[in-house]
Amino acid sequence: MCKLCRMVLKYFYPGKTGPFLLISAIILIISCTPPSQKKDHFTISGAAAPEINTDFGWLNSEKPFMMNDFRGKIVLLDFWTLGCINCQHIIPEIKELQKKFSREIVVVGVHSAKFRSEKENQRIRDAILKFGIDHPVVNDADYAVWKAYGVEAWPTLVLISPDGKIAFKNEGENVYNVMSMQIEKLIKEYAGQINTKPFLFKQYITKKQSSLLNFPSKMVADEHGNIWLSDYGNNRIVKIDLTGKIQEVIGKSMQGFEDGDFTTCSFNGPQGLALRDHQLFIADSKNNSIRVADLSTKQVKTVAGNGKMGYYFNDDKWNVPVLPNSPWDLLIDSDYLYIADAGNHQVLRMNLSDNKVFRFAGTGSEGIKDGNLKEATFSQPSGLTKKNNLIYVADPEASAVREIDLKTKNVKTIVGQGLFKFGDKDGNLKDALLQHCVGLDQYHGNIYVADTYNGKVKVINTRTNNITSVVTELNEPNDVLIIGDDLWITDTNNNQLIKFNLVNKTKKIVAVR
Repeated sequence: MCKLCRMVLKYFYPGKTGPFLLISAIILIISCTPPSQKKDHFTISGAAAPEINTDFGWLNSEKPFMMNDFRGKIVLLDFWTLGCINCQHIIPEIKELQKKFSREIVVVGVHSAKFRSEKENQRIRDAILKFGIDHPVVNDADYAVWKAYGVEAWPTLVLISPDGKIAFKNEGENVYNVMSMQIEKLIKEYAGQINTKPFLFKQYITKKQSSLLNFPSKMVADEHGNIWLSDYGNNRIVKIDLTGKIQEVIGKSMQGFEDGDFTTCSFNGPQGLALRDHQLFIADSKNNSIRVADLSTKQVKTVAGNGKMGYYFNDDKWNVPVLPNSPWDLLIDSDYLYIADAGNHQVLRMNLSDNKVFRFAGTGSEGIKDGNLKEATFSQPSGLTKKNNLIYVADPEASAVREIDLKTKNVKTIVGQGLFKFGDKDGNLKDALLQHCVGLDQYHGNIYVADTYNGKVKVINTRTNNITSVVTELNEPNDVLIIGDDLWITDTNNNQLIKFNLVNKTKKIVAVR
């Protein structure tokens, strides 16, 4: 989610139509400035901090909290929503602030959802576990806290002084330095008045223990019919046969950024996979890098990225190598590796002869604009597949599927109507609605889509321009893979794999062992 993408105004002004909504939409588009182009932070002095308790409850705490519970502490409020890549980017920075100011601050997450499904308590709890959040989080499903604090963007951080006043507000990424400076100012200003006893918080969420997998994500099949799977939450890659038996593991199942052999290397949130001969390419999302596992020598090395997030927008850096930014999926075509660069709302392309990465499609601004490669916009691209000369892109923040024509060098929208237009509607593509779709695959010319927040897999018939639900009752499916007549699905929040036979329409859980 672009850092300045405003909450859709219908949430706050229901019933407004016509020119009002047109003007609001124009304001929304103008406001969507990428993180490196616009920084919003400002001090608000004297205002009493509104209450943060809500009717929807606290998600990972044994009790609700009121502002008085934090009196004497500097409180850092983090307004976020679970599907927002920019919100995910600042989690490590918040952890660093917690570590540096462990005696002075308390961090509280305020989850103000964008998508309908993001309002559900269990879905947010799953995200808390997935992202390793270790501070109390409240569900602000009706935006009461969001509106009380005048928040307009994801992510937004607010500092509250030890005497309960709003002291500082910051929108967007790259928060560590600016927030650290403001916290130090408050420590100096309130010297002798701060409660330096560490705030003790015990997380009350039960982790699912029914599987060896932990938030499984992307998949790719090899020529022998085995599946390579990103076991995101365990920071490893596993190879399984079609019965679910684990054949091989890459990574020591610890968060890190180390090259080496399969038992000593480490990853941080591995996502997309692509195979070429004996090389398995891995989108190491939180390390902002592309890694390669040599299946012959059993060695892993980094071929693109250095751990830092690259930002480049509009006409900047089209013809020079760039860094990946939260790479989410991979696709190999001929001598190129295409990268769904979720963190920068672009598709990148790496030349496999020299491993140099260049911008391929997308300005870097978030949106759903069609056009040529340099003028089109994407919204957190997270899935890739190819049919003939067409690359299909799962574009979740716009709940869309986009198409890149490699011949004409143009981008067009197959299904999807905008950043805040989402739902669950099958039928003709021009009227159909998805909700935060993340993965896709093609089969016999049709496109199978992991409609993630709707908990479904849908199929786009490219001849009739219709979309139909195929598999339902899933929990945030992140990828689909077709082998023979079987549709494999990562049922991510249930920590399991599903196999659905496309001929006899049977669905079964594959026990990974």
